[in-house]
Amino acid sequence: MLETGPVSRFAKVGNYVSYCRKVSSHWSSNGKLKGVGNKKNGNRYLAWAFSEAAELARRYYPERGLLPTQDAEDKLHVAHSALAHKLARAAYYIMRDQVPFRPEKLFS
Repeated sequence: MLETGPVSRFAKVGNYVSYCRKVSSHWSSNGKLKGVGNKKNGNRYLAWAFSEAAELARRYYPERGLLPTQDAEDKLHVAHSALAHKLARAAYYIMRDQVPFRPEKLFS
């Protein structure tokens, strides 16, 4: 919360997740890469924090099947990014609504 500031400055959850650098910043059309956005836009500390939170969630919630097994290591980074994105979205709603974190709601 201290790193984010007032959450009311973000109109939508997507704006907050983008500020946390948890969305891709490339443009494509018809399967062709048309350019990349500003990857350094946003808060690097929040990006790091949500990546670490995703790793801890994977480690301490193994029964949830959050990330693929070792057999699918090629998709590990994609699943890790998706989990960090999901945690950033949850953090936005937690701060906006002032409610406690409930993992059963996030991982269901």
